[in-house]
Amino acid sequence: MVTPSRRIARVLLDSPLPQLDRLFDYALPAEIVDPVPGTRVRVPLRTAGRVVDGYIVELDTESDADRPLSEVDTVVSPVPVLPDRLYRLARRVADRAAGSASDILRLVIPKRQVRVEKAWTSDSPTVVPTDAARERAADLLALYDGLAEVLDTGGRAAVEAIPVAHDGEQGWAALLAASAARILASGRSSILVVPDHRDLDRLLSALGSVLPAETIVRYDSRQTNPDRYRAFLRTLEEAPCVVVGNRSAVYAPVRAGLVAVWDDGDALLGEPLAPYVHARDAALLRQEQEDSALVFAGHTRTTDVERLVARGWLRDIRAARRVLPRVVLSTPQEMEQPTAQRLPSSAFLAARAAAAEGPVLVQVSRPGFAPSLVCAECRAPARCAHCGGPLGATHRGAVPICGWCGRGARAWACPHCSSTQLRLASSGSERTADELGKAFPGIRVIVADAAHPVERVADKPALVVATRGAEPVADGGFRAVVLLDGPRMLQAPDLRIGEACLRWWSNAAALAAPGAPVHLVGVDGAVARALATWNQPAYARTELAERDPLHMPPAARVALVEGSAAAVSRALVSLQDLSLPPDAVLGPVPIDTEDVPPRVRALVRFDYGAGARVSTALRAAVVAEAMSARRGRGRSTRSTLSVRLDILDPEL
Repeated sequence: MVTPSRRIARVLLDSPLPQLDRLFDYALPAEIVDPVPGTRVRVPLRTAGRVVDGYIVELDTESDADRPLSEVDTVVSPVPVLPDRLYRLARRVADRAAGSASDILRLVIPKRQVRVEKAWTSDSPTVVPTDAARERAADLLALYDGLAEVLDTGGRAAVEAIPVAHDGEQGWAALLAASAARILASGRSSILVVPDHRDLDRLLSALGSVLPAETIVRYDSRQTNPDRYRAFLRTLEEAPCVVVGNRSAVYAPVRAGLVAVWDDGDALLGEPLAPYVHARDAALLRQEQEDSALVFAGHTRTTDVERLVARGWLRDIRAARRVLPRVVLSTPQEMEQPTAQRLPSSAFLAARAAAAEGPVLVQVSRPGFAPSLVCAECRAPARCAHCGGPLGATHRGAVPICGWCGRGARAWACPHCSSTQLRLASSGSERTADELGKAFPGIRVIVADAAHPVERVADKPALVVATRGAEPVADGGFRAVVLLDGPRMLQAPDLRIGEACLRWWSNAAALAAPGAPVHLVGVDGAVARALATWNQPAYARTELAERDPLHMPPAARVALVEGSAAAVSRALVSLQDLSLPPDAVLGPVPIDTEDVPPRVRALVRFDYGAGARVSTALRAAVVAEAMSARRGRGRSTRSTLSVRLDILDPEL
C-alpha cells in the first residue's frame, strides 16, 4: 500500500511577536498549483483565530498526511519577493541581534502595489558602462592604491576618501561612482549606502555622469509607495544594477558584487526600529554570506572600522597622492581668551579676506537663534513651568518658547532668585548669522540648517552659517572654513563624542577649496591634533586602546536589557551558564519613568566570540517572557522585556 503524501509550505509569518519568529508548516490545497518559494501568502493563525500575512520560504512533501495542519489560505502574489539569499541574510542578521527576521524584512520589502506589479516585466536588458566611463572610473580608482584589486577579488577595505572635489563633484561621491562602474562593467550589481537624502542626491549626481540611467536604482524613504515598490522589483531581476539608498538599502536582494557604506559613523545609519541593526553590521554579515567586495569609505575612521583594520580583516587604503585640508588651530593666546569671544582675530581676518573672493563656511553646533536661555541674575538654566523643558528664543526680544512642549513663557520667573530677566546663553545658526552679518557688511549671509536646507552655493562672496551635517557644497569649494562651538560640542555626555566631533569637522573641512584655511576655534588636545594632521585613524586607535580595558564598545559588544525588575532578573539569570566575566553585567538600575510595574535596565558586556551564545540566550528570554505574558503571569498581560544588542553608547 502506497503511503499518501501531501505538499507542505514552510511559512515565515509577518508578525512582531517573538514567539512566532520561526517557520510554520502549512498544507498546500489542490487549488494552489505550482507555488514558488518567496511569494506572499495569507495563512490562518489558529492561536489567534485570524488570517495573517507571510512568505513561503521552503516547499516540501511529507508522508505523514495525518498530521494536523492548517492550509494556506491564498497566494497573494505570484512574484517571489523573498529570494532565498534575502531570507538567509535577514535570518542571520536577526539572530545576531536577538531579533525577528520579519522585522528585518519589513524594512526592505515594501507593501505590494498591484498596478506596479502588473506592469512589471522582470526582463530589463543588461547595460554596461561606456568605454569612456570605464576609462574615467579607472583613472579615479588609480588614485587609491589597491582599491581596484579589492573590487575585482571580493576583498574588504577601509578607504580614506580624498577630501577635495573631483571634476566638479565631491570626491567621495566620485569614488563610489567609479567603484560601482567597475563592478557593473564586470556584470555584477552594487549596493551603495549613504546616511541621508543630501548624500543620496550627491551620489546620484556622480553616478549619472558615469552610468546609464537605467542601471541606477534609487531606494529610499522619500519615494512614493509605487516608486519604492518599482525599485524593489528591479532589484529582483537578473540584470545587474546599482542600488543607491539609505540604511535599509543594505538588504536589497540583488546579487551583489560590491557593498559600500559611506560615512559609517553617521547616527542615521543606525536603525531606530527593532532589532536596531546598524547598516555597518548588516553589510559585514552580507559580505561574509555572499563574498562580495566590501568598502567602508569616509573622511574619518570610526573605532568600529579601525578595530577591523587592526585585526587584518579590513585592508587600509589611502590615496596615492593625498591633497589635505590646511587646518589652523587656535594659538595658546587665543585659547586663553574669554569664551564670550567666539571668533578670534586670526579666524576673523581669514574669513573676511576669503569672503571678499568667494563663499566662506561657518559651522555651528545648534540651529535657531538662541537654543537655550538662562536667568540674567543667577545664570540658572531657564526651564518651562509646565514640562521642565529648556526655554529658547527665536529672535532677540522674542517671547521664550519651550523646546519640548512649545508653550510660550511670557510671565517666566526664575524659581531660584525670582528674577524675571533672561539672558541668551547660546548662539544658534540664526543668531550667529545675525552677528556675522553686522561684522561683515555688504556680504550675503546664508543660513543652512534643518529648517533652511541649502544644497549648493555659487562661487560668489557669501557667508554660509550651517549646523553640523547641513553644510552645502560650494562650487569650487569654500574659500575658508571656520569651525565654531567646538568646546561646547565636546562636552556632550557621550562615549563617542570625540569621534563624532572629528567626523563633523572632517566632513566640513573636506568642503574647503584646495589650500583654503580651515580654522578650528577653541579646541586643543588629541582630537584637534588628529584633524590638523589629518590622521583620524590614529585617533581611532587611541580611543580603542582606552576602551579596551573598560570593555566598552567597540572593544566589546554590549547588550541593553530593559523591562520590569523581575523580567530583567530572569533574563540575566539565563546568562549565568555562559561563563561570562564576573563584571560583565552592569546594573540593573531604575529608569525614571511612570511605568507600572517600574522598569529597570542592565548592560551586558561580552566578547565577540561569545556573541552567538549571548544573543541566543537573550532571545530565548524574550520569547519566554512573551509566552508568559500571554498566559497572564501575575497582573501583567503584556511582555515588558526588551533587548537591544550593539548599542553605540552605553549611556543610553
